[in-house]
Amino acid sequence: MNNWLKKNGIHLAIVAFFIIICFVYFSPVLQGKAPSQGDVLQAKAMAKEIMDVRAKDGKGPLWTNQMFGGMPAFQIWVKYPMNITTYGIDIIKGLFPDPVGTVLLYLLGAYFLFCVLRANPWLAAAGAIAFAFTSYNFIIIAAGHSNQALTIGFFAPILASIILTLRGRYLLGASLTALFLALNIRANHVQMTYYFFTALLIYIAIEVYHAYKQGRMKEFGRSFAYLAAAGLVALLVNAGTLWTTYEYSKYTIRGQANLSRKGEANDHGLTKEYAYAYSQGPGESFTVLIPNLYGGAPNIDQIVKPESKTYKTLQGITGGDPTQAIYQLYQNLGFQQYWGDKPLVTGGPFYFGAIICMLFIFGLVLVKNRLKWWVAGTTVLFFLLSFGGNFPIVSDIFFDYVPLYNKFRAVESILAVVGLLVPLLAVLAVREALEGQYDEKYVLKKLYIAGGITGGFTLIVLVLPTLLFSFTSANHNDIVNALTQMAGNDRGVGTNIANALVQDRISIAREDALRTLIFLAIGFALTWAMVKKKVKAEIALVLLALAVLVDMWQVDRRYLNNQNFVAKSSLQNHYEPRDVDNFILADKDPNFRVMDLSLGNPFSNVEASYFHKTVGGFHSARLMRFQELIDHQFSKSINQDVLDMLNTKYIITRNPENGAYGMQRNETACGNAWFVQSVQYVKNADEEMKAISSFNPKNEAIVDVRFKKLLEERKAGLPDANASIKLESYHPDKLVYKYSTSRDMVAVFSEIYYDKGWKMYVDNVEKPYFRADWLLRAAVLEGGNHTVEFRFEPTSYYAGEKISLFGSVLLIAGLAFAIYSEQRNRKRVTAK
Repeated sequence: MNNWLKKNGIHLAIVAFFIIICFVYFSPVLQGKAPSQGDVLQAKAMAKEIMDVRAKDGKGPLWTNQMFGGMPAFQIWVKYPMNITTYGIDIIKGLFPDPVGTVLLYLLGAYFLFCVLRANPWLAAAGAIAFAFTSYNFIIIAAGHSNQALTIGFFAPILASIILTLRGRYLLGASLTALFLALNIRANHVQMTYYFFTALLIYIAIEVYHAYKQGRMKEFGRSFAYLAAAGLVALLVNAGTLWTTYEYSKYTIRGQANLSRKGEANDHGLTKEYAYAYSQGPGESFTVLIPNLYGGAPNIDQIVKPESKTYKTLQGITGGDPTQAIYQLYQNLGFQQYWGDKPLVTGGPFYFGAIICMLFIFGLVLVKNRLKWWVAGTTVLFFLLSFGGNFPIVSDIFFDYVPLYNKFRAVESILAVVGLLVPLLAVLAVREALEGQYDEKYVLKKLYIAGGITGGFTLIVLVLPTLLFSFTSANHNDIVNALTQMAGNDRGVGTNIANALVQDRISIAREDALRTLIFLAIGFALTWAMVKKKVKAEIALVLLALAVLVDMWQVDRRYLNNQNFVAKSSLQNHYEPRDVDNFILADKDPNFRVMDLSLGNPFSNVEASYFHKTVGGFHSARLMRFQELIDHQFSKSINQDVLDMLNTKYIITRNPENGAYGMQRNETACGNAWFVQSVQYVKNADEEMKAISSFNPKNEAIVDVRFKKLLEERKAGLPDANASIKLESYHPDKLVYKYSTSRDMVAVFSEIYYDKGWKMYVDNVEKPYFRADWLLRAAVLEGGNHTVEFRFEPTSYYAGEKISLFGSVLLIAGLAFAIYSEQRNRKRVTAK
């Protein structure tokens, strides 16, 4: 035991250091506070019905009716109890308070990678800190992108495990690869997994090339076989998650369009406009070195200060405190610090750290390890892809031809992978510089080049900022024109205010350039001292790790700090019902819908979904048919007929003059189910959408001609005026109706059609049903008094769970055998 502690003492000390810095950074958690994260609060509203049912039944449903009339719960919250990694994710989330556990995962995973790369422990710690504290990792935590953060956290240990396998530690490497890849997939952010997998494919391709060149294809083939087996096990473990996601994705906005898209050749996946919404500007790449080069976050924090040029200019014009005027310009004109090319702006820039960027350049000119070529090539490619619509030459090729690439939006997020690659090469550079394999003068020459490039660029921004950057946004002239109009058509006043904003942007960039220059000097001095042996390597590496931490810490605090934390009670009570909500909640009808127009766009807001089953909501994987319904029946004006068929019983409004909330009951809502008098057939989706633009849903059903044979076989008769149908019991996964009719009739159910799981039973005998009115369920019901049940029983989930159980057993067995083999081999070595 003493020998083990002595051998691993440094690692334990570093792990303890990681834990301490996490709790110091997130000190409010020690006071019982939690981060207020917008996306987490949104998820709470999305999952309200799911969690209510789970609290009552002990098991969450697989379907929820809280948003968009109804949708599968697969991309909101589903347990997947047969997947062993479900419990692994629970441990990570539960062992430490949020977000301490996530950042520890970043740190420990990266530390494992750099130790596998045989870096000095403190150098590994510096690299781990650089990756963990990359600004994007903290920005997504602040936003509440918990799944994305966890997925990114497994990048480093996956890569470390693959490297172990390629080195010949087949069992251990492959079993760890299977474990971390399975956890990565279970974290459930397919986009991040896809981007990292793309990087790994490039890495494997480079390894194949070198194995062939060196005549090691047999050894590589064996490693690849183990890795392929590891990948298969990870897929089996997540069969339930992947199967349901794959099946559902084909019917979402990421799948094939139902309507013809005029002017677009591609009817699969997202539109380019939507996918490229978050595109990095090419010039913004330099924020990895100077974070506020492009103004930082899209706000006015710096320009509302009395010392700013904007403040002083407006103060001279208004004669008083211009703070309110600046806020109004921000809200009405987009008058802000940020001036880059992103159509939609995230919480802040990508910042990799001044010291790390210098060491990355150092690595490019010094390192001869083939990992360098993978890092360099992937970094360049991923930066080009992050530009999206701002530089579409490369992005369009991937969007049009690379499988699955067009399923994802926010292309700039691909730089999360680069956030690991840059520190990786930086660590390799310092490691090789200290190993003594190069002449000291040669190493110093390369260090001077790296320092000169990064320092020289930073110095230009500090001294001559407008030499390389304009600091004017694309809409600068529009802002000048708007300001001119607001100033009574005085062009001089409008220009002066806009120019003051530009001067403030320059000041912000210069301030950060000076800051970057200071850290570059510190990093250069420490590296130079190590190479020259002026300072012991251990001491210099500790100081380097601390310098990297201070550098990254300062920038991260701009986006995630103590102000992001609130009392847990505030989060629990975030959604407070209004009087109109309480009135609607008093309605005992088990299943009707609400349209809330009082909170802005009802199709990009989930607040109403916390209290009601809504027509609106927000989710990035909503059904394509519902999105097309929104685009064609709600975007320009609200189609009352469509509201009626969706059983929209209440509409909430707000008086724009006094802000008072109002509610009106929709007396023409069709109810939960009804019998129709006639059926109108349409040839295709375009005709179907046109037909529901104006029709009487209570009397007529619009049906695609492909379902005509099913109706003709059942021979629905003339309408029965005395026929009735009623919803008897409601559960998200099971709806029970009672009906009575003297003859066979067509019934329409105000429930979303999704045949990959919903089955209809009449008196416990499965019967066919079809789609009507664009997205509702309908069926020919036989005459008499009968019971109809709709049950959500997706094969993808239940069969997937069985496969997941099998994969979980394989994973546990593989890990156990790998550990046993490692211990046995260690004993053999010791015995010799």
